[in-house]
Amino acid sequence: METFTEPRPLVESPRYSREREDVLEQLDPRTLDAPIAELVARLNVLPFCFTLQSCYGHFIWRPGQDDRSLEPVPDEDCGQVRYRIAYLALCLENSTAGRALHRSLRNTAATDPEYVQFGSADWFWERHANSYALQVEPARYQHRDEALLDHEEALRVEERRNRLFEELANLVRATATP
Repeated sequence: METFTEPRPLVESPRYSREREDVLEQLDPRTLDAPIAELVARLNVLPFCFTLQSCYGHFIWRPGQDDRSLEPVPDEDCGQVRYRIAYLALCLENSTAGRALHRSLRNTAATDPEYVQFGSADWFWERHANSYALQVEPARYQHRDEALLDHEEALRVEERRNRLFEELANLVRATATP
C-alpha cells in the first residue's frame, strides 16, 4: 500500500469547517494507540487542524504476536522485525496558523529525512484537501505501510519514532500557548 507522496501545496478549502466537524464527531478515542491518544486529542482542539488517522507504529518479532502490540523492541537480538509504520495523518486549514503548522511539520521531517517523511497521500487528499502525513519509516520503504528490519535498525526506528512523537507533543504545547 502506498503511504507517501510529495506534499502538495495548501489550497483553499471552503468545506474545511464542515469536514472537521464530521471527522471529529466520528472519532472514537478508544481506537487510538494509547501512547499518542493525548497528542491526537490536543491536536484536535486546535481549530486549524484535525487528525484523520494515526498509528504509534508496531514492532512484531515473535510468532503469534499481536499486530497492534505496543511492546518495545527487546534489547537482545530478536532477528528480523516486522515494522508497521508510525504516522500521523491530519488535515490543515489554509490559514496563517495552518500554514505555520505545515512549515513546522515539514521542518520536523527535514531534520531526519532518512527516517521521517512529510507528505501527502492521494486517498486522504481526495476526501480532504490539505491533508498530510508525517511518518517514521526508513526512507527506502517510505512508500509502504510496513517493512522488515534487522534488529539494530528496528531499535533505531523505535528510538526515532519515540523522539518524533515527543517533538510533536512539544510543538502542540507551544502552538496552543498564547
